[in-house]
Amino acid sequence: MVKTDWTPAPSDQGAKATKKLLVKSFGCQMNVYDAARMADVLAPEGFSETAAPEDADLVILNTCHIREKASEKVFSELGRLRRLKEERRAEGKDLRIAVAGCVAQAEGGEILRKQRAVDIVVGPQSYHRLPELVRLAADGPVIDTDFPVEDKFNHLTPPSEDRIRTRGLTAFLTVQEGCDKFCSFCVVPYTRGAEASRDVERIVAEAEALTRAGVREITLLGQNVNAFHGRGESNEVWSLARLIERLSEIDGLARLRYTTSHPNDMTDDLIRAHGEAAKLMPFLHLPVQSGSDRILAAMNRKHRAEDYLRLVEKIRAARPDIALSSDFIVGFPGETDEDFEATLALIRAVDFASTFYFKYSPRPGTPGAEREDHVAEEVKAERLARLGEKVEAQRQAFNRALVGRTVDVLFEKPGRRPGQIAGKSPYLQAVQADGPDSMIGDVAAVEIVECGSNSLFGRLTEEAR
Repeated sequence: MVKTDWTPAPSDQGAKATKKLLVKSFGCQMNVYDAARMADVLAPEGFSETAAPEDADLVILNTCHIREKASEKVFSELGRLRRLKEERRAEGKDLRIAVAGCVAQAEGGEILRKQRAVDIVVGPQSYHRLPELVRLAADGPVIDTDFPVEDKFNHLTPPSEDRIRTRGLTAFLTVQEGCDKFCSFCVVPYTRGAEASRDVERIVAEAEALTRAGVREITLLGQNVNAFHGRGESNEVWSLARLIERLSEIDGLARLRYTTSHPNDMTDDLIRAHGEAAKLMPFLHLPVQSGSDRILAAMNRKHRAEDYLRLVEKIRAARPDIALSSDFIVGFPGETDEDFEATLALIRAVDFASTFYFKYSPRPGTPGAEREDHVAEEVKAERLARLGEKVEAQRQAFNRALVGRTVDVLFEKPGRRPGQIAGKSPYLQAVQADGPDSMIGDVAAVEIVECGSNSLFGRLTEEAR
């Protein structure tokens, strides 16, 4: 029988945890969420978390296949764990090693062939089966990289309120997985599968449970989150905008965010939500990848630079104080100097608050990797440096523009020095201010008085004190 609610498990206090678990996560926010859920599903099996590999009975590498040389990094880590496993065996102790996530999905049995110390290989759609896989691994290595028919979220163990509290005042909540876009540089459709959205009732129940345990800010996650199409009441399909409206009704939840989005799925109702939903923060990560129409077509992005610019205009009309961030890939096969200059022109036109940027690296099995017109590494490096200089200048200018302004800050933890508390602005900037620890968990008005290279510094307004 599948549970229809999302009620946290009983308190971990007093539970008999006889084994230690380390989950080391690479890559995106969704992997951070998945890592926490892996720990949750193994908690009833007697596993408690540790940060020290030498103390662990089970180490899970939760891998990402997006970044350059992802597989090499995993095998380098596995080499270190193999030596640790041999040391533990010499002491008469055991250490199990699991590779999870997108590299596991992409490499499958090749991981076991290359590194015999691995006991478990499990894809991102199957980690709800970890308890069973751990038991099976006692008799030899096991692999589970199928795309199961059942929804893994229906089988995951909810965390206790104690476990939620230890993870802090902000939380990730996966609402959508997979992607149907098939960008020619990306492996996500092959490692995460087709777009699939969770049922609204389950998402709301999970968000309510997080909030009851003290979470104040939730970031909704998906490989293509604004393509969300979950089923609600009467089996009706909900948009992300409607989901945000529903989650905004949760008492105690102060802030909502979502990431990552595709420009082609920024619907009118979602744009309106940025102007109407008070709990939705005025910060949007909207990857464009390139400013060249020719390169965008080669990437199979299915939008033009002009489409993106018009979309930005609509979003800013709905929410004038919104800040935008984006992703750029430099040196995609066939990119010319003219194409790169078009990217710089788009960056100047939009004026981003922050940006992620990468040199193109071929992902095996993708159309981009099969092209023969790859850009020389030295050219990619030079372009990356120029782009980085431009977007860093924009980021610093955005931060400096906040000096003298008052912004709401969600205080999350003690600051760097006694008497100081730290939190995040609506734009995800780190903010430090003098204030009592009793304000941790509060959203308070802060006047920004100074801008550092990576943080803002402010003072509580009279009303906030």
